[in-house]
Amino acid sequence: MFGRTASLVPADQALPGRDSLDWELPEKHRVLGTPLLADPADGTAPAGFEVAYFGLGCFWGAEEMFWQVPGVYATAVGYQGGTSPNPTYEEVCSGRTNHTEAVRVVFDPAAVSYGDLVKRFFEVHDPTQGMRQGNDLGTQYRSALYYLSPEQEAVARELTKVYGEELRRRGLGEITTEIREAPVFYPAEPYHQQYLDRVPNGYRCHANTGVRFPA
Repeated sequence: MFGRTASLVPADQALPGRDSLDWELPEKHRVLGTPLLADPADGTAPAGFEVAYFGLGCFWGAEEMFWQVPGVYATAVGYQGGTSPNPTYEEVCSGRTNHTEAVRVVFDPAAVSYGDLVKRFFEVHDPTQGMRQGNDLGTQYRSALYYLSPEQEAVARELTKVYGEELRRRGLGEITTEIREAPVFYPAEPYHQQYLDRVPNGYRCHANTGVRFPA
C-alpha cells in the first residue's frame, strides 16, 4: 500500500511494462451503473460530456470523492504520468514505473464544470506535499492535473494560481501539483475499481489543508 521512493527514476532504469493489460475490466461502474470507461468520443457517454484526469494520492478514496459529485457520469482508477506501459499495481508501488495513481472522471459540464472539479480536487487533498499524500510516501502519490484541451489547461493553471495565493496568504506551503497534457491512462486492476464500494471500511488517507477557494 505504501510507495518506497520519493523521486522519479531515469527512464532507462524504469521497468519495461508490457504490450497490453493482463486483466479484463468490468463493463459497468459498480456504483453509477454507467460504462466504466465511458467516452463521448465513441458514444459510450452522451455527446457533450467531457473527460478529466486527477492524481491526488491513493486512488481508492480519490475515486469515491469524485463519484459522489452530482454531474459525474463515470469514474475509473488507473496509472498515469509514468514510463512503463500497462504497469501492474505492484510495479507502480515499487516506484520504478514513474506513474501516479489517477482517477479518470467523465462528467456533464452542464451540471458540473471542469473548474468545479478542479476546486474539489484542491480542497480534498494537500497539494503541497510533493511525492506524498498523508501517510503515503512515494511517487505514485504525487498530486497531478492532466489536461485534455487548451481550455482545461487554462482553467487548471488559473485555479492553481488562485489557490496557491490563498495558501501563501495563510502561511502554508507552495503547490507541487504536476500540471501537463494528459499522458496515457492505464486502467488499474479490477479489484481497485470502486474499491471503497466493495470495502466500505477500507483504507482512506487524504490529508487536506482545510483551505477552501475564496468566494
